[in-house]
Amino acid sequence: MDRNILRACGEDPRRTSTDIQFSVSSLNEPVPLRRTIRRRLQVAGLHGRRPVKKQLVSLKNRKARVEWAKQHLSWGPREYAPQYQCPTVKHGGGSVMVWGCFSVTSIGPLKRIVGTLYRYVYEDILENTMRPWARANLGRSWVFQQDNDPKHTSGHVANWFRRRRVDLLEWPSQSPDLNFNEHMWEKLERLLKGVRASNANQKFAQLEAGWKSIPMTVVQTLLDSMPRRCQAVIDAKGYPAKY
Repeated sequence: MDRNILRACGEDPRRTSTDIQFSVSSLNEPVPLRRTIRRRLQVAGLHGRRPVKKQLVSLKNRKARVEWAKQHLSWGPREYAPQYQCPTVKHGGGSVMVWGCFSVTSIGPLKRIVGTLYRYVYEDILENTMRPWARANLGRSWVFQQDNDPKHTSGHVANWFRRRRVDLLEWPSQSPDLNFNEHMWEKLERLLKGVRASNANQKFAQLEAGWKSIPMTVVQTLLDSMPRRCQAVIDAKGYPAKY
């Protein structure tokens, strides 16, 4: 029985004790209890774990991810400026949505978004927040990176980029492991962990102060990780990498 339990687990590590219970039962032997199965597995050094959730990436996007990673494997930090993402940071009974950008040289502004971030709101942010900051801090030679959210790739927004002659970094779909911006928001949330706000205005003020306090060494470390991220995607053949 023990051998059958271990074999069933080895064939599919995602099987639960209930799955194994039915797969090893037979007419000649009693059905083992689930706690017995778990105990046998633990003795063998096999402990239950929650599987890591990974995004299912289509074949087309896997190929595109590998090709993108190969093309950008040798890029350094300066090719990835500025960067941006739009997260929602929870507080109390509601939320504050903010947009922020940064580059290899500086942390950009943090813009509060009231209501829904649809394409016209996004265009306003690009025109009145991102572009003035980028031109003041990066001059005229820079590339903008965004993910493939529909509001970002709409015809309306695409026209703005063409009209303003802003160069876009082509971005592969289903590639959060290549996008290190999420780490910036995690850093911001860690800075504010345990800090309470009585209302949305106070929360935004805390977010803005925390955003400005993020050391440039954090940005540099993230930018320096891009070659490793690209290599990880190549090694994974386009499947989700560890990042």
